Amino acid sequence: MSFSSFGEFLAMGHHGLYVWSAYGVCLGVLLLNLGLPILARLRYLQDEARRMRREESK
Repeated sequence: MSFSSFGEFLAMGHHGLYVWSAYGVCLGVLLLNLGLPILARLRYLQDEARRMRREESK
């Protein structure tokens, strides 16, 4: 499939909205799959540090 202009490439034969929104959703899911475990790990480490400080102060 070849396009004669960048505008035609973006339009994707009048399917551009579907194509680009599908890419956007996939990118969003990938970012969530990367970001949520990192945030969960940071939250866990903060909770453990808080617990350790609490136990040391007793």
